Amino acid sequence: MAKVDYVYNTKTCRYEPVFMTSQMIFRNIFRFLGVSFMIGVIGLLVFNANYPSVDETMLASRNESLKRDWEVLYKKLDNSASELSVLEQTDDNNYRVILDMEPLAQSVREAGVGGREKENANIKYSLIREGYEKAQKIKNRLDIEEQSFAQLDQELAVKERMWASRPAIQPISNEDLTYLHTTYGMRKHPILGYWRPHKGLDFTAPKGSPVYATGDGVVEVAHTSVTFGQVVYIDHGFGFETRYAHLTEFIVRKGEKVKRGQIIGYVGNTGLSFSTHLHYEVLFKGDQINPINFFQRDLSNKEYEKLVELGGIATTSLD
Repeated sequence: MAKVDYVYNTKTCRYEPVFMTSQMIFRNIFRFLGVSFMIGVIGLLVFNANYPSVDETMLASRNESLKRDWEVLYKKLDNSASELSVLEQTDDNNYRVILDMEPLAQSVREAGVGGREKENANIKYSLIREGYEKAQKIKNRLDIEEQSFAQLDQELAVKERMWASRPAIQPISNEDLTYLHTTYGMRKHPILGYWRPHKGLDFTAPKGSPVYATGDGVVEVAHTSVTFGQVVYIDHGFGFETRYAHLTEFIVRKGEKVKRGQIIGYVGNTGLSFSTHLHYEVLFKGDQINPINFFQRDLSNKEYEKLVELGGIATTSLD
């Protein structure tokens, strides 16, 4: 049996049944739905205020993961910057010192990344922007270091040619050397009989002993002269020249490229020479300098002691 609602009627002083019209039914339904909607909205707001949504939870988790990735990236960037600093110090304190080059100024190495301001302005997030700028600075330093290595490579190529060209060995092997006449400067010529400059060293060795080029170079002169007899001049570049006189024979020709240690002729007694020997000169920028300052470097201590001993024995000028 359906429930019936009653309402007290003051006019009749009786409880009379209430019959629901369709209008009243719709009004009650709308009232119920409105109240339910309000309760739902309020509940949703309270829930959202206290509990994040599934999407927010996933985004937060993703955010934390990205932050950890950025921290790893930062550590790698810092390690790269540290390794680059070691390379820069090695460049300045080792490579450039060996090659007699000035170290790069710190202002050059720490130069800012030019032309990046507008690009950086488009990066909104500070974490990403900071990493980007750090990476750009490292890249800039790497570019500078790459240019520095290119410069070092060019300078090394020049220095290698210079070191190979510099007169740095004896023109006569110690095995063939009998005496070393260390007379350098004014001396009485054994044939002409008067005092004149002697701007070289005389190596006494058996006739036919090989004579070696003391550095890389190009044969400038290979001919016979009145005073030097069979003689060879070698232009080593970088201001250096060597001369090998009184040869019994030379086996190179003008314009020929020679290497350090290459045989260019043989000991003889040609020209104004008193006995069989090699007259050896070193010139720098056209001026003769004492060759003794050059060929000592290729000798062991024992060989050098023998050279000093032989130099002390021989005192007579041979040309």
